[in-house]
Parts: sequence; structure tokens; C-alpha cells
Amino acid sequence: MKWSMMIIASIGVCGGNPGIAHANDSASRGAAIVDEWCRVCHQRSTDRPDPDMAPPYEEIVRRDGRDEAYFIRFMQEDHFPMTIFRLFDHEKADVVAYLMALQRNAK
Repeated sequence: MKWSMMIIASIGVCGGNPGIAHANDSASRGAAIVDEWCRVCHQRSTDRPDPDMAPPYEEIVRRDGRDEAYFIRFMQEDHFPMTIFRLFDHEKADVVAYLMALQRNAK
């Protein structure tokens, strides 16, 4: 009886909650990476403009030529001062997915 209750509880916690599934998708993971590592330098779109900060991603994704191929290439190259942040390939892919989601929402 205990095992069946544990199985039912785990289904309710993991499989039955759409918020958990959403939190696991690539763009959501990319947003979390950006919030953890990139917001040190990149402004949020709601911040007051600051010339000492990097532009918000909502602005970057609207620039001409910023498509998925561009962002993939960009994430593979070192850029000062971003070179201090080393992301794994799967994290880079998640950040690109986040940027593409921002771009889709900007249109």
C-alpha cells in the first residue's frame, strides 16, 4: 500500500503539473542562465538606460541579422568581458532558445 501511495504522489508532483514541464523546457532554462550569469552586465528592458551596462536582450534580438544562426555562432566565440563566463554547450543552446523566444514575442 505504501508503494502505491508513493507512486501516485510522484505522478501528481512530477507528471501532473504543467508548470514543472514548462520549467524544464530549453527557453526557460536559458532564461534562468541569463538571470544567474548575464544580468550582472545586461540591463533588463524595464531598467532605466545606463551607458555602463550592456543592452537588454529584448533590444538585442530586434537588431537586423540576429537570427538563430547568428546567436549560435556568437555563443561559440569568446567576447570580452563575457569570456569570464564559461557555459556548457547545452547551456549555450538553452540561452539561444531563450533569445529566439524573446525574438518571437517581440514581433
